[in-house]
Amino acid sequence: MANDPPTPALYAGFGCRRGCPVAVLDGLLHEVLERHGLSATALRGIASIAGKADEPGLQQLAARYALPLVVFDAEQLQAFEPQLSHRSAIAYAHSGCWGVAESTALALANRGHGNATLRVARQVCGPATLALACAG
Repeated sequence: MANDPPTPALYAGFGCRRGCPVAVLDGLLHEVLERHGLSATALRGIASIAGKADEPGLQQLAARYALPLVVFDAEQLQAFEPQLSHRSAIAYAHSGCWGVAESTALALANRGHGNATLRVARQVCGPATLALACAG
């Protein structure tokens, strides 16, 4: 409809174990988007932590959606720690970040836009976590 509000841009942040298949990542993304009534056409980027830059599943997912895979180092993500819905000691021990999916989604949404907020808090499916953020 002509009077429908515009769909806000969404930024996906992923955490995953090494070797996580693209099918798991894509399945989680589709399930979360559907459950929250969101569209993949609103996605503007996919993010993760720098240690995952060479992760084939994430690279394949970004290519599948023709979106950039943007990575952040743990220091860049520290500013978003107060906004996290969950803090994982395991994630911190492995990455230096309390929550990879939420932190990277917020960092990507915040780039150039500011006022990033979580749209969907951390969701887990086996070896993958996903969070969605939007710029406010």
